[in-house]
Amino acid sequence: MALKSTIFKAEIQIADMDRAYYADHSFTIARHPSETDERMMMRLLAFVLNADESLVFSGGLSVEDEPDLWRKDLTGSIELWIEVGLPEEKLVRRACGRAKAVHVCCYGGHAAQLWWKSVADKLTRQENLAVTEISQESSRAMAKLAQRTMRLQYTIQEGEIWITDGVTSVQVEPVLLRPFRDTRK
Repeated sequence: MALKSTIFKAEIQIADMDRAYYADHSFTIARHPSETDERMMMRLLAFVLNADESLVFSGGLSVEDEPDLWRKDLTGSIELWIEVGLPEEKLVRRACGRAKAVHVCCYGGHAAQLWWKSVADKLTRQENLAVTEISQESSRAMAKLAQRTMRLQYTIQEGEIWITDGVTSVQVEPVLLRPFRDTRK
C-alpha cells in the first residue's frame, strides 16, 4: 500500500519591502511521503521570495518534469520555474530552455556548497538562471515552525527575511550565488 501525502494548511502574510509586495496567501500543501518538514518549509520560502498572484505550487516530487513552483502566462508559457534543493545539472539546463527564468533555492549546508561547486561552471551559459543558498541552520530552524495548521508572517527587508508564527521567530539571510534577472520588465 502506497503512503499518502500529509496535508498542511498555511496562512501566510508577506511584507516584502524590497519588492513592495504585500499580500496574504492561503495554501493547502501536500507534503510527499519522502519529503521532510525542512524541504516543505523551503518550498514555502521559495514561494515567499518570488511571491506573485500567478505563482503556484506544481506537482513537484509527485510529477516528473515539473518544478516545485512555477508561474505561467495566459498562453501557458512558463515565465518562472523554481526548484528547491540540489537539482541535477541536466534538469536545470532543461528548465532554462523551457522557462523565461529559473530560480534554484538550494539548502543543505556543506552538501549545497559541494553541489554548487560541481555545477556552477556547467551552468555559466544559462543567463536566465538565479541560484540562492539558504544556510542549514536557517532551513532547520524553519522546519521547527512546521505544523499541520500554520499562520506565518514573513518580513523581507534589505535581503534579510524574518519569519514568525507569533511565538517563535527565525531570521534567514539568503546568499545569492548567482543573481536573478527579472524577465518581467
